Amino acid sequence: MSKFTILYGTETGNSELLAMEISTAAACKGLDFEYFGMDDISHQEFLKIENLIVVCSTWGDGEQPGNAEELFEFVSNLDSDTLRGMNYSVLALGDTAFDLFCEAGIQWDETLEKKGAYRVYPRMDCDTDYAEDADYWTDGVLNELIPFC
Repeated sequence: MSKFTILYGTETGNSELLAMEISTAAACKGLDFEYFGMDDISHQEFLKIENLIVVCSTWGDGEQPGNAEELFEFVSNLDSDTLRGMNYSVLALGDTAFDLFCEAGIQWDETLEKKGAYRVYPRMDCDTDYAEDADYWTDGVLNELIPFC
């Protein structure tokens, strides 16, 4: 069974908490997983990921959170088919009070696809009251990942 990796990008801790909740749900389903802050994984480790869940908050005016900036820059600069063979899905957090709602998560979703990764489950864009949507998405994405893991 392959493991999957959860990467979180956060400023205030919400994405990290969700990554921990997803990890707990994965453990209940018997899935093998690991999770990291986006600044806690090397480029070489990132390139080896087969099954990826991204949980990312949007910061400021549609920006990547501080711990995601460097990894996002690295991934953005990869050649177009570099991530072929990677399966992924994105959970985006934001606030509809801002024009660029969930922009950081949208950028991750689009960039991973452009670099050749395969989206196994649609991105979920969550507002500040995200618990119910995040639970729904988590159940769906874990069920989709089971055949890949």
